[in-house]
Amino acid sequence: MIQSVLVANRAEIASRVFRTCRDLGISTVAVHSDPDASLPYVHEADAAVRLPGSSPAETYLRGDLVVKAALAAGAEAVHPGYGFLSESAGFAQAVVDAGLTWIGPPPAAIEAMASKTRAKQLMAAAGVPLLAPVDPAKATTADLPLLLKAAAGGGGRGMRVVRDLRELPGEWEAAAAEARSAFGDGEVFAEPYVERGRHVEVQIMADAHGTVWALGTRDCSLQRRHQKVVEEAPAPGLPEALRTRLRTAAVAAARAVSYRGAGTVEFLVDGRGRAYFLEMNTRLQVEHPVTEAVFGIDLVALQLQVAEGAALPAEPPEPTGHAVEARLYAEDPAGGWTPQTGVLHLLDVPGVRLDRGYGDGDTIGVHYDAMLAKAVVHAPTRAAAVRTLARALERARIHGPKTNRDLLVRSLRHPDFTSGRVDTGFYDRHLPALTEPRAGEAHAALAAALADAAGRPSRFGGWRNLPSQPQAKRYGDHEIRYRLTREGLTADGFPDVRLEAAEPGLVRLEVDGVARDFRIARYRDQVYVDTATGSYALTAHPRFTDPSELLAPGSLLAPMPGVVVRVAEGLAEGVRVTAGQPLIWLEAMKMTHPITAPASGTLTALHAAPGRQVEVGALLAVVQDAPAAQEDQPS
Repeated sequence: MIQSVLVANRAEIASRVFRTCRDLGISTVAVHSDPDASLPYVHEADAAVRLPGSSPAETYLRGDLVVKAALAAGAEAVHPGYGFLSESAGFAQAVVDAGLTWIGPPPAAIEAMASKTRAKQLMAAAGVPLLAPVDPAKATTADLPLLLKAAAGGGGRGMRVVRDLRELPGEWEAAAAEARSAFGDGEVFAEPYVERGRHVEVQIMADAHGTVWALGTRDCSLQRRHQKVVEEAPAPGLPEALRTRLRTAAVAAARAVSYRGAGTVEFLVDGRGRAYFLEMNTRLQVEHPVTEAVFGIDLVALQLQVAEGAALPAEPPEPTGHAVEARLYAEDPAGGWTPQTGVLHLLDVPGVRLDRGYGDGDTIGVHYDAMLAKAVVHAPTRAAAVRTLARALERARIHGPKTNRDLLVRSLRHPDFTSGRVDTGFYDRHLPALTEPRAGEAHAALAAALADAAGRPSRFGGWRNLPSQPQAKRYGDHEIRYRLTREGLTADGFPDVRLEAAEPGLVRLEVDGVARDFRIARYRDQVYVDTATGSYALTAHPRFTDPSELLAPGSLLAPMPGVVVRVAEGLAEGVRVTAGQPLIWLEAMKMTHPITAPASGTLTALHAAPGRQVEVGALLAVVQDAPAAQEDQPS
């Protein structure tokens, strides 16, 4: 039996595996990069080994260092988690060659499925339906749109949709570069892109004795940048005949490679109900908790038992109810999904299963995935699970970098989602409406101003002794002017607001006859106002100066901290560029983000170079509409 496990991963998934290991009496070993040294998972483990460096290539993608760490710490087995080296046959073989137990499928099965191109060939031979690959060198307009995909990994890395053949070479290069950074393998392939298809998958679990479970279906169609955002089990609205075909195909895929352990077979279901094999993930999925909830099992515990040689029962447990998972990301959906960094002061989502990778006070950096946590709800019906999860996220207190929380709440309550009409184009159609500013921010700013006044030193204390002279305070774009007298609160622009109580951390306002509580927390110049219907992040003035206010028009600023991985070919001072032309590519949180020209003109300054680390707001380049006579003269 396994006595000690090293998890070759970080953050949320490492904590998840450690939790099951503790329940089973198994000791644990963590590995960590330098930026991750203080994260909760490191201290949850019984022992930890440092992987010197910051980037994935220096740390979690160094299989030799991970194996060395396992041996040094006395671990008997290695669990790969998901991402990084979890689908590397070479790493799995290195673990086995070192005399350690690999908690995953045999290296040969990983090798067979690791390359999506080889996996498709194997599935075709097994009779599993699939989309035919497209040779990019021979692609025509009739083949559009095309989906470019990394052959060696998933999670949206190395994926691009091409709708114009002129964009194919550049997008191919960008996808290959992102794949090399995330997986150490730049192989990319092309296949038809199915518009408005559904992403449906089947969780499998197999042992070494010939038993293969197909644990229902999951729908993962709500995606941004080809990364999943909301997942649920079972997939809603599928005919029973289609469910049977999917489960049968998943079992066939597993048997075709003598699979063992946990894995997921992913399918694309088009508008006519036809299913096509996409890929097989030879690892545990991020969304595995929804299957655990529906079937009442612990997939990590089953992985450990299978790795020890145990046999599964002939049939899995019967599923019950419905489960929904939402991924909470540090990102700005309205700003091109740009990842956000900074200190996570508080993360509290009551009433749900919360699998989190960061603790309160931890810093969200630029090197890894932007996911903060996963919130999971299980209920007797889909409607109940969706409603409960939306309400829990709405009432959550999240103080720190901007997140996709409001987007998740609106997505879960959107009529298309609540009725089960979901597909991978959901955000392409609905994002503008889902990211509109919420009403109520002005009232939140007023509550923040009153809380600030209540917290000032007072001879008598209490909100009743707030200063009666006119007061002014600015939060973001809101200029709050108010006066407190014996008759109550008078505030410019708030004719129907009455103050009931004010303390430094809590203000109660009656708005249009309805009393509501506003909970206020302040971290230097950042103020967070939490209400029963949502939260607001405000900046108290004086604010840090906006860098764009001090720079020349046409300045390109880094929208996030990251590393410059590429500049456009031939880009130099004096070169003419066109509006929207990609000029510079930044890598942050394992994704590549293009920086485009704000307008047509001449590049008068270039400060970006491959390999350069930049902070948010850093000046990358300047594009100005210089007179034609000066176009050849660098600024």
